[in-house]
Amino acid sequence: MQLSVIILNYNVRYFLEQCVLSVQEAIAGLDAEIIVIDNNSSDDSCLMMKTQFPEVKLIQNQENFGFPKGNNIGVKQAGGKYICILNPDTVVAEDTFTKILAFAEGKQDLGIIGCKLIDGTGDFLPESKRGIPSPWVAFTKIFGLYKVFPKWNLFNQYYAQHLNENQTGKVEILVGAFMFLEKDLYEKLNGFDENCFMYADDIDLSYRVLRLKKNNYYFHETTVLHYKGESTVKDELYMQRFQDAMNFFYQKHFKKSWFFSFFIQIGTWFFSFVKMFQGKSKTKPLPERYILYSENENLSEKLASILENKVSFLDFKKEKMVNSSLILKGKKTEIILDNQYVSFKKCINIIETLKDKDITFKIFPKNTSYIIGSNSRNDRGQIRKIQ
Repeated sequence: MQLSVIILNYNVRYFLEQCVLSVQEAIAGLDAEIIVIDNNSSDDSCLMMKTQFPEVKLIQNQENFGFPKGNNIGVKQAGGKYICILNPDTVVAEDTFTKILAFAEGKQDLGIIGCKLIDGTGDFLPESKRGIPSPWVAFTKIFGLYKVFPKWNLFNQYYAQHLNENQTGKVEILVGAFMFLEKDLYEKLNGFDENCFMYADDIDLSYRVLRLKKNNYYFHETTVLHYKGESTVKDELYMQRFQDAMNFFYQKHFKKSWFFSFFIQIGTWFFSFVKMFQGKSKTKPLPERYILYSENENLSEKLASILENKVSFLDFKKEKMVNSSLILKGKKTEIILDNQYVSFKKCINIIETLKDKDITFKIFPKNTSYIIGSNSRNDRGQIRKIQ
């Protein structure tokens, strides 16, 4: 078998369904499997998986084991030469794995491959490629020096700014939302370190790969949608776990000193506090207009009654790509992409191409009864039932 896609889920039933739908499309021509591990969700994620995807291997944990152990459990069941650790709040393009498999087969001393990630508004996620967060690099991140001096190598290492987002190349650290590597390498490393509950596990795994003299790569030729924030509420528990995670990484890999420990404590507290504040829900204005991109004109009438607003219809048969000139600038607009006719790859492309502060996006996944998306990387996403 070529590939096993490992998806660890916790209480994101609708995002999980959309993710699995996109992965099924992406592995259709491959010798591949999907393994979903559920960390004792309290929603109906497992019931949904059994009903909608009975052919997918489902592992039901009886408690929330955290990100490292949950993924390790899944990888033990994997039969693929390669594995892909994938977040449930992601959407992959139909050719994502074909492209990355071809790239992987051409590399020697291969470590981990990551890809270009965008959020639900189309903005690039800089954590797609990072440097080792040494004490100095962490300092430049925490105090924003990488923004002030983006061209200076001394300050721009945290987000691996030696590469731009549309440039493939070697990087040091990749993000756990999408990590592609050989199963043998994962097993050689004993997988994610289970002493870390979450947040620093991907940094640690990437760093240990480098210590084996392997090369990690950022691959820009496929874009994956990552909504972010779906599995975690950014509250006091989040802040504590983030501090614990950063302390775990530094204590494991760097020589300690009193000054260093004090700096890390202050820095991680400040950074996690900012993250927690960013994660607080904010009231956002509702869209002033909706545009449905589909071949099903009747759907626009149905959506109009649910959304309590007129929904303009854009015929996919006539307009193969949404044109930015059709969008009224300065007017809050939401574009609904009907996946029955619009591929996941095209959905991702439209979201990335049309990104604008006045435009939000929702996908209507095929064979489902809801629209789904996220208007901010710091907030929970939105799901609207279509009955």
